Order: sequence, then C-alpha cells, then structure tokens
Amino acid sequence: MKAVILVGGEGSRLRPLTIETPKQMLSVVGKTMLERVLIHLSEHGIDEAVLSLGYRPDVFIDAYPSGFACGVKLSYAVESTPLDTAGAIRFAVAHAGFEETLVVVNGDVLADTDITSLIGFHRSVGAEATISLVPVEDPSRFGVVPTDQDGRVTAFIEKPTREEAPTNYINAGIYVLELAAINRIELGAQVSMERSLFPELVKDGALFALPSDAYWIDAGTPASLHQASMDILNGVRMYGSKTAGEVWTDPTTEIQGQIFGNCFFGENSRIGADSNVHSSIIERNVSVGPNTLIRSSVIMRGAIIGRDCVIEESIIGEGASVPDGSFVLAGSVIARMADLEPGCRIVATRVPA
Repeated sequence: MKAVILVGGEGSRLRPLTIETPKQMLSVVGKTMLERVLIHLSEHGIDEAVLSLGYRPDVFIDAYPSGFACGVKLSYAVESTPLDTAGAIRFAVAHAGFEETLVVVNGDVLADTDITSLIGFHRSVGAEATISLVPVEDPSRFGVVPTDQDGRVTAFIEKPTREEAPTNYINAGIYVLELAAINRIELGAQVSMERSLFPELVKDGALFALPSDAYWIDAGTPASLHQASMDILNGVRMYGSKTAGEVWTDPTTEIQGQIFGNCFFGENSRIGADSNVHSSIIERNVSVGPNTLIRSSVIMRGAIIGRDCVIEESIIGEGASVPDGSFVLAGSVIARMADLEPGCRIVATRVPA
C-alpha cells in the first residue's frame, strides 16, 4: 500500500531548532522524526511513500539518496509555492502517479495508531475518506470531529473554543483516502483539508472517523518534542524501552561518569569523569565534560558540553557549544550551532544561533 507524508512546513513552532533543519529531520532518540513515521507505516504494510515537500527539500533528498528508508520506497513532490494540506496531497499524488486507496499522515505526528484497523474500517463502511481520532483534554488547538453511532462524521469544526467544542475527539492527522476524495481537490490550487475538503465530504455524508486510544503526540513544539523523546525512552510508546533503568548505548560510547534511569547514548558519544546523566538522550558525537549534570534533557548530535555545567529539562541543538560552568534550565532550547557565553545561566528561554 502507498502513503503520502506531509513534511512541507517550516516548523515555526519548533524554532530555533528548525531554522536550518526541517522538523521531521530532527532526531528523536537516535532516529529522525520521519524515520519513526516510516517505521510505523511499514509495520502496517506501507511499502511506498511520497514526501510532500516545501521547506528545505534538499535536506530530505540528500538524507536518502537511494530513495529508500526504513524499508519504504520514497519519492519526492516539491511544491514551488505552498498549496496547503489538501493541495499538497493532490499535487503529491499526481506527481507520484498513485491510483489507489492511500494513507496520508502528518509528518510531525508520532503515533501507535492501528492503521491496519483504520483501513479495514474505511473499506467496511464504503467511505471516501476516513480520519483517525484521538481524545485530548483541550481540543481548542485542533480540528474537532463529532460522529454518529456508525462513525459517519456529522461536522468538522476547526479549532473551536474549549467551551464550544461538542467533543474532545480531534483529527489525529492520519487519514485513509480514496481517489474520489483526492480528485475533489483542484490540482495546483491552494486548498485546506480542514476548511475545504472535509466540510465538503461531511455535506455529502462521505467522511467517516474511527477513534483510537493508542499513543499519539503532535511533536511540533519544543515541549512536545521533548515529551515524545522521553516517552520513547521510558516505554510509553509501543516501540520504546520497557525496562526501568535501561541504558541504550553504542559500542563506541565512552562513559566515565554515572548513569541514572533510562538513558540513550548514540555512537561516539563521550561522558566525562564525575558527570551524572539522569533520564536523558545523548545523541551521536556528543561530548560532555567532567563534573557536569544532565537531567531529563535532549542533547542533539555533535553538541559539546563543557565541564561543571548543569542542563535540566532542556534541548541542546545539533552542534551547539555549552561552555564550562553554564546552566541551561527549565525547558530552554538552544539552537543548532549556537555558541553560548561561558558561565551563562539560561532559564526557560529559546536561544538562537
């Protein structure tokens, strides 16, 4: 089966991490966000996907020069101008020449949704389009999707106020679409799934939805990216660690300090003497100096952390330099290749390069 993966956005909510890197190419516990999406699709029989690209398409194309990743054959549909969600899907399908029922996923959604069951439900009810739904506490940031007892969508309400939302089940960003639904979209036009196509399908009684209680997260903000990483590390996700205190290391990892809780260490990472790492992710080629504390944080590849530093509940971007005696705390985000001042104290702040 084939899929369209929407990866064209600029990732503005994740800045400064995405100033030069598309968000789907950020690492999430040793694999890019895109690779984690592809692994999930492959588990459900998807063997070919087209990436709908806009921002920095070269990064994706250069990363997978063979046209394969995680067992999935890839092609690339690069928009010259933004086409919005539905327009992007129509363009990608035409570019790839797909002519069958498709799965469509948002590339910043990390989920354990049972896509096989979603496809089966879609076919059993004869839908033109089917949406996976997930419950959330606050639906005001999402598209709310009430249904009847048969799963037919009765309305599609994009980002209602919390008080006006008729349900807390939201659009999970995972769809099954027939070509009939895709062909409703004008090729080359800027069209929204949420504001145009879905309401049209609701009007015609052709849109269905299936609730899921599987793991789901929109990893499009620093806080949710951090949470998604910790969920994999701590076994909340289906494919995460299941053992308390488990440490994932590569044979090239050198650890001279002490490790506490679930931790991940990528290849060629170095932890200096008398340093403590608690429940954190240390990506490949990271160097941590002596007597440094890292707690509940994500250190992206190639970052250099000096001696006598404290990093807690924060994200250090790729290749960033945190000099001796620095404190990075409370959800701070340090950009790719940023070079901080020695002895700095950064609290709940996003620091550009």
